[in-house]
Order: sequence, then C-alpha cells, then structure tokens
Amino acid sequence: MKVLLLSSSDFIGGAARAAYRLHKGFEQLKIDTQMLVQVKSSDDASVVAPQTNLKKSAVALRPSLDYLPLRLYPQRDRTNFSTQWVPDSIASRIKQLAPDIVNLHWVCDGFLQIETLAKLDRPIVWTLHDMWAFTGGCHYSQDCDRYTASCGNCPQLHSDQTCDLSRWIWSRKTKAWKNLNLTIVTPSHWLAKCARTSSLFQGLPIEVIPHGIDLEQYKPIDRKLARSILNLPQDKQLILFTAVQATSDRRKGFHLLRAALEHLNQLDRAAKAELLVVGAFQPSDSIELGLQTRYLGRLNDDVSLALTYAAADVFVAPSTQDNLPNTVMEAIACGTPCVAFNIGGMADLIDHQCNGYLAQPFQTEELAHGIAWILADPERHRRLAEAARQKAEQEFALEKQATRYVTLFQQVLAGIRLPSST
Repeated sequence: MKVLLLSSSDFIGGAARAAYRLHKGFEQLKIDTQMLVQVKSSDDASVVAPQTNLKKSAVALRPSLDYLPLRLYPQRDRTNFSTQWVPDSIASRIKQLAPDIVNLHWVCDGFLQIETLAKLDRPIVWTLHDMWAFTGGCHYSQDCDRYTASCGNCPQLHSDQTCDLSRWIWSRKTKAWKNLNLTIVTPSHWLAKCARTSSLFQGLPIEVIPHGIDLEQYKPIDRKLARSILNLPQDKQLILFTAVQATSDRRKGFHLLRAALEHLNQLDRAAKAELLVVGAFQPSDSIELGLQTRYLGRLNDDVSLALTYAAADVFVAPSTQDNLPNTVMEAIACGTPCVAFNIGGMADLIDHQCNGYLAQPFQTEELAHGIAWILADPERHRRLAEAARQKAEQEFALEKQATRYVTLFQQVLAGIRLPSST
C-alpha cells in the first residue's frame, strides 16, 4: 500500500505539524508513504515540494491570489477564510507519484483548488483540522450554523446577501464533490458531530481518530532542570499560554486569559506566579496582565517546546473554538496539567479534575479558579501530572494513531462499506 499525504506545509502551523507527525508514524510502521506540500521547511527526502525557483515563486503568490475575492468584503472579520479558486497541477503530480490512497490534511492557502478533488482518481481519506471542508469558506463558524444548509448571508463576511461569496464556495463544493470516493476523519468527537450535521458531508462515513504524538520527544522532564536550561525562575509558579499568533488570534482567547488573570489577582495567586507566552514577542505597547509576563517568541522545534511545557506548572488554553489542539496534547504528554473552557475537542484531552480542569465556556472567573485549583496543592498537582501523562500514553501514542489509519486505509481499498454519518 502506497500512501500520499497532502498538506499545505510539512511543519508550519499546528495542522501541518500533526500531518507530518502522522507521516512519520507511517514510516515507523514501514508503510510506503510520501507527503506532497506547497511549502517545505524540513530536509526530509520523503516530503515532495516545488523545486525550481519559478515554481517556488508561483507558490508564494498563491495565498495572495486566493485572498483576492475577499476584497469584495472590506468589513469582513479578520478570521481565516479560504476561497480555493486558484487552479493547480496537483492531479498530474499525484498521477506521477501513483499512490494507492490519498490522505488530505490542511490544504488551504491556495494549495488545492476545490475542483481538483474530482480529478484525483484515487480513494480519498480527508483528515479535517478545522471546519473549512464543510463550510462556505470559514475555518471556524463561531456561532453560525449556516453550513448545515447552504451558507450565504455570511456573518464573518458581514454579508446580508444570500448569494454571497460563502454561497458560491459552498455551491462549488457541492457540485465538485458529489461523486467522490471520500471518507472523512476528524481528530475530535466535536468536529465529527459538526461534520455529520453539515449539508456537504451528511451521509459520508466519518471516523474519529485522534492526533498522535511522539511520546519520546514530549515527555516529563525534571521541572528544575527544564527551568535551568531555559533560564526561568525556580521560585515561581509558571502559567503557560502558547498558540500561533498567540496574542492576536481572537479565537485562541488571549482576551479571555487577560480577564481570568484579573480574577487570579483577586484570589491572591498572581504574586506567586508568572505567565509564559509562546507564539508572540514582547509587544511595543505594554499589556498589563497583573503579573510578570515573559514572551518567548516562536518556538518551532520539538526540544524547545517540550522543555517549555515541562518547565510550566499549568498550561492554559482559553480558546473559543478548537478541534484537538496540539498544544494541549503536547502539554499533557509532558505531564503538565491543563485548564481550558469545555468547548470543541477539549473534553477529548482533558478529564475534568483528573488531569486538568474544564471551565464552563467563557466564564473567565471559573477559568481563574481552575488555574488556582491546580496550583494550590502540590500533592494534587503531582496526581494531575501523572494522570496527564497516562492519558497521553493510553490514547495519543503516534504508533496507535498510525495503526488506526492503516486499518482504515485497508478497509477503504478493500471496498468495505463503512457506516455513514446519518
């Protein structure tokens, strides 16, 4: 069996990291696997990307070209919204590589035109990293459920027109994908539920397979040693927050974390704590958070990330909507208890008051209470940390994830009819 993964990148962004990890998991199982990407950042020979300067220049233009239709909506929310209208040569490239099965991952940023899927002439297993595949362009719908019908009147576009850009994108998907040999995989039960209620994927087989992680790279490390290596204080309780565009992506909830830290001040915990922020640099205008804050910038290598998780006492993920975030999985693998709102796939990762704390959605006072609860009792913290690592070992081992995918691929190639989402 020859497997080809498609991802816009092999390492840039959480979805790309998850796809690349799965690719390495297939290699561990001795599966013939390659990865086709638009932007390559590794030196991995099994990752295929444009080679010539001309092709690389064309690739650099694709995200900007994909963005052009959005200029019709100057008042739109500044959230991810992908049109995927730019023609590509992926079908011919796949024909050359001749895989038995294609595993799609995050294919936006102008990488894969919507209409290309019908040209692949291969069974497709599509791993969803967000909601884009079944919406009219948004990657997270927030409070909108128009994807269950036919989109239009898009709130993220601030559109009051039924036949707007979101309806056009939804209609293109409906037309292009109606006869595909397509199986959907979602990493979280929440995303599976959303996909099942969508008009585009209703009736398709939908499997839940969580992301996997290399448990030898992400593992508990002595906290004092980790702090010594990173030059972090030994006498403080460290609260960690990390995300791509950590302070500017509203979906990641930095504004809610700020409110929670104000409550933490009122609980008299802030004087003993410091906040670590990964994914952002020190802002030019000081942001008052009520406690000492260290901005560690962007950490892209596994060693630095694992050390940072291990150095922290608690990891906070205040997202308003999320699938199965790598950050929480990495934290629990390192034995760091996590606090989050009970949204999206967080409940797949965090068992309330067993390996972390799940607060009611957007109740910042309860989020602060969860942080304080984890930090208050050293013995309880030890039990939570042990349970966090145990959860990662039992459910998120990379080999387990890759094995589940291989079983699914074999069923698809054998023509075994999988249960539909209805």
